[in-house]
Amino acid sequence: MSRMITRKEFLKSIGFGATALFWASTGFGFPGKDNQKGKSIKGEIFVGDAPDRPSRWSREGYYYETVGETVQCQVCPNRCVLEPGDRSICRSKVNIGGKLYSLTYGNPCSVNVDPIEKKPLKHFYSGSLVFSIATTGCNFRCLNCQNWEISQKRPEDVRYFELFPEDVVKQAKKGNIPSIAYTYSEPITYYEYMYDTARLAKEAGLKNVLVSNGYINKEPLIRLCRYLDGANVNLKSFDDRIYRSLNGGTLEPVLNTFKTMHQEGVWFEITTLIVPTYVDKPEMIKRMCGWILRELGPDYPLHLLRFFPRYKLTRLPATPISMLEELRELALREGIRYVYLGNVPGHKGSHTYCHNCHKILIDRKGYFIAQYNLKDGRCKYCGTLIPGRWMEGARRRA
Repeated sequence: MSRMITRKEFLKSIGFGATALFWASTGFGFPGKDNQKGKSIKGEIFVGDAPDRPSRWSREGYYYETVGETVQCQVCPNRCVLEPGDRSICRSKVNIGGKLYSLTYGNPCSVNVDPIEKKPLKHFYSGSLVFSIATTGCNFRCLNCQNWEISQKRPEDVRYFELFPEDVVKQAKKGNIPSIAYTYSEPITYYEYMYDTARLAKEAGLKNVLVSNGYINKEPLIRLCRYLDGANVNLKSFDDRIYRSLNGGTLEPVLNTFKTMHQEGVWFEITTLIVPTYVDKPEMIKRMCGWILRELGPDYPLHLLRFFPRYKLTRLPATPISMLEELRELALREGIRYVYLGNVPGHKGSHTYCHNCHKILIDRKGYFIAQYNLKDGRCKYCGTLIPGRWMEGARRRA
């Protein structure tokens, strides 16, 4: 059972001046329905699925609007409209007593220490470790989701840790880990938890990393950017119709996220999963590279990942490595300076090459570093400044 209205309809029902809001956002638009590959797989509101009362892991939402006891979440472009007792598309937000609550505050279901290269980030403190946390929830419905066991679950459906923001920071500091990553599921759905943790981490001298689908409204993103140091954002395709049918979202808000991060000075890298028959057309990749070059410049790394059949998309084969290689060469020819291949162990496309002299700067063996030929962020051979965030002394050897 579902019930969705647009932001325009919601505001029209109450009048533009009568809204009670908490850090209200303007957002970027609302998803449509149809696609050349079939109907949109956009998620639905879970009617009557909220708990009766907030728990110790609940926090009032930071971005929402109200009229009477009806609330509209303003964190992401879904803008879920919830009556009392309803749960959002992402399964993380609920309306209890006319207030919007997040149910994922301080109860991550996944806590790990990872190499930063796993995010993947190739130009962000290479060789360092990152303290990674995730809660349940996602505002997309990707047919090919790799982490559906947590992204498509409610917080009460999984085992979790009690780890409030101050505890996350303490654990990272205790392990001498320089960064915290908000990752695995979709961090935008646990915005309140991420925001408070990132703020405390910044105060403690730690770096913050967002790994996300980028489906977030502008105002909450700008506030978050105050505390973000790095990000890897999925650009799932460069076709709005494919976004609707493969992922359950729309393209424009994600493009706006890249532009906002660029304007706010956050270092980010771009990941595109090359899904056969959906995201494997050279013409699409060429258009995507053209947009990146026009709007963002040539220096943000692009990661092209190999697809493997997962979740609801098991009918497709794995991406041929030859196809990945062809698309990588295309992106390099178009002018993207750093193009990486992912999910292809041992491939030369995982190394970092100087865009000027083309010598190997970072030779990677899986997630580990065998050679590191940068000094003060410059190519050791020709002295060219290499875009990214570099930290001497944080390297791990294979």
